[in-house]
Amino acid sequence: MRRDTALRGPRKSSAPLIFFALLFLGAVGVSVLAGRLNWLVGIAYAVLSLISFTTYAFDKSAANRDAWRTPESTLHLLSLAGGWPGALIAQQVLRHKSKKIAFLVVFWATVLINCAALLWLHTDGGRAAMASFLAIS
Repeated sequence: MRRDTALRGPRKSSAPLIFFALLFLGAVGVSVLAGRLNWLVGIAYAVLSLISFTTYAFDKSAANRDAWRTPESTLHLLSLAGGWPGALIAQQVLRHKSKKIAFLVVFWATVLINCAALLWLHTDGGRAAMASFLAIS
């Protein structure tokens, strides 16, 4: 494995995926500002994306050093919870977990599930459920 790949930055073909992740985060921000989503949802996406990116960076570093690795299930759980934009950016910028087909199939499944849940939060039932959850918490 080449250890200098992270120094060269993202591949040119990765720009659309990075743009997609940033566009998604922007859309979440607009939904929060428009009052369609609770502000906690926007904060959660931003924080989980940052945690995901950082976790991918640590895992890439560990892979280069043959050290303890972050389990793939942890990476997938972070994506499912809402950190997938940061994970997608990390995959492209760090060139980590961007070619392993089995990993990517599960990753994109977590993205679809997460987006479906976010769309549900935009419905009356989803907003009511979120309000009820926040009232209990």
